[in-house]
Amino acid sequence: QVGGFSWEDCGNGKDPVVLQSLSVAPDPISIPGSLRISASVSSREAVASPVKVLVVVEKALGDLWIQLPCIDGMGSCTYDDVCAILDNFVPPGTTCPEPLLTYGIPCHCPFKAGSYSLPASDFLLPDMELPSWMTNGNYRVRVTVSRGEEIACIKLSFSLKSQ
Repeated sequence: QVGGFSWEDCGNGKDPVVLQSLSVAPDPISIPGSLRISASVSSREAVASPVKVLVVVEKALGDLWIQLPCIDGMGSCTYDDVCAILDNFVPPGTTCPEPLLTYGIPCHCPFKAGSYSLPASDFLLPDMELPSWMTNGNYRVRVTVSRGEEIACIKLSFSLKSQ
């Protein structure tokens, strides 16, 4: 369904890390604005550095889906080690930000095997200077996570509305 938020696990049941539930509101997502997210993830194995993430972003132009390029780390990008990126946001040795801290969700590699659950929590989306090609519209995103072999795959569809 284009224009509405949806997600699916594209790991075909074989990946050790599985997104079990995800909800995002409002729909469409408003920038700036508040975003309410709830999610649960399970992992059959520990996930340690390096963790490669491949993101493919497509935007609807009429009936066509156009793949957006990677510009300044946004769009269809490959991140060779997400663990290092997380360490830049939350330096090792510092506590994870809320609400992750409250719900025992780690923000550093390695991630232990197990189940992680985030009840409905609000996040503030700041007024970001988005490139013109990443503003209002319908998007499809495929995120593939790997450590040599694929460990997780998620497909998202959503609409963005910038003020």
